[in-house]
Amino acid sequence: MKILAIHAHPDDIEFLAAGTLALLKEAGHEIVMATVANGDKGTPDKRCEEIAVLRREEAKRSAALLGAPYHCLEFPDFEIFDDDRSRRVVTEFLRRVNPDLVLTAYPEDYMADHINTAVLVRNATFVGGLRNYYTGLAPVMDHIPALYYMDPLEGIDTLGRRMRPEFCVDISTTLGIKEQMLAAHASQREWLRKHHGVDQYLLSMKEWAAERGAEFGFAYGEGFVQHKGHAYPRENILAQLLPPGNVRMA
Repeated sequence: MKILAIHAHPDDIEFLAAGTLALLKEAGHEIVMATVANGDKGTPDKRCEEIAVLRREEAKRSAALLGAPYHCLEFPDFEIFDDDRSRRVVTEFLRRVNPDLVLTAYPEDYMADHINTAVLVRNATFVGGLRNYYTGLAPVMDHIPALYYMDPLEGIDTLGRRMRPEFCVDISTTLGIKEQMLAAHASQREWLRKHHGVDQYLLSMKEWAAERGAEFGFAYGEGFVQHKGHAYPRENILAQLLPPGNVRMA
């Protein structure tokens, strides 16, 4: 199967789903990684144009560790909106990829870029097969892909309420590659290291993966919720693609 992981910014996927993607890659599935934004506001000491180039390259290096292509839809940070142009851009991209399964941002995460990414991707998975919804050159999709939401950052929604995932994936065996992928985003890692005096970038990821995993009896885990609205696949396809014993339901 072809799995598309698409989130708002470079490094979001690595924080929240890279361990699961590594398991899927090991199982023989095709992985595609994408971000809606280019990360151009992601440092205090470079111009937007400079940091966007840097962060695209970091994202490519991260994806390459999985043997996956990386795509950037080139929205500037904090300029992801649920409007007509954006819907058509994201839908055209999904039509080009034509995934069987999509992992994306949680709909009630802490910032608008994440929230709007979830809305845009959900819209694109639904309208991607509508012939009269014109977006560009890509052929329309012949199916609605299975859709899953990654955890929100720190497992809390926009109001700080604890979010319980529908199920958790055991990523204990792939934490190493997840850590390597996140470390590829060196500009963010060094920025936080200077600010905190420790390698907070990697520590935060490991602490969160340990916290989520512990809730389900795993050393490290990643949580997901399946979108089961009208016309979407409701069978837990993601769980079926993963090794037996790697998934526990809430």
